[in-house]
Amino acid sequence: MTKRVFVMGANSAIAQALVDLCVKSGQEVIAAGRDASVLEALYGQMTGVHILEVQACDSASVDAAFGALANSDTPVDGYAHCVGSILVAPLTKTTDVQIDNVMQVNLISAMYGLRAFLKQAKTQGQGGAAVLVSTCATGIGVPNHEAIAAAKAGVEGLAKSAAATHAADHIRVNVVAPGLTDSPIASAFLKSDVMRAASGKQYPLQGVNEPMEVAHAMHWLLSDGASRMTGAILNVDGGFRNIRPLVK
Repeated sequence: MTKRVFVMGANSAIAQALVDLCVKSGQEVIAAGRDASVLEALYGQMTGVHILEVQACDSASVDAAFGALANSDTPVDGYAHCVGSILVAPLTKTTDVQIDNVMQVNLISAMYGLRAFLKQAKTQGQGGAAVLVSTCATGIGVPNHEAIAAAKAGVEGLAKSAAATHAADHIRVNVVAPGLTDSPIASAFLKSDVMRAASGKQYPLQGVNEPMEVAHAMHWLLSDGASRMTGAILNVDGGFRNIRPLVK
């Protein structure tokens, strides 16, 4: 089991569930995010959680955070990247600013965070595990998801290549690919009972994810129970990506 997990984007609903699982399993957590006051409100009273203000889309900020941990002899052997956004719009109606933002938040931040973690894990020489977050929309074409699907497909490619590069270092890199999850960033799609029901019908198992369901998958991928897992995309999506149920 990873002993100290760095959670980037620790204010997200999935990250909050993951931090809770880590603490309950006896792990220490570095809860990182862009606003320390928000993190303080979430985790200030939790034993074993250390708050760190980091701008995930700023490589200098990310590198400085990991550098500070290294300088204080605070080894990190687990990394969870929970930074992300949702954009549903056809490419023809997606602006340059929106494209840049989607790529920065979802792909570039993941590259910065994973790079910093891999450097520290290699220096420590004791292996480690990282888990990134994708989306079920990368595995099958979903209307109006061009930008986010492209960014998250990049996350999956990043993880697979990094897993291959660092297998000899005993560093595992995996991805969870959730379906629609009941969280603040998805609130626009779940703001009424009718919309929630319509969204849920898109999934073979019906309904939408709870954040804890995704967090459990991430926590497992960071654990010794997943010691033979690397370069994998774990779908937590009610069957959306892989199956088609019998239509009655």
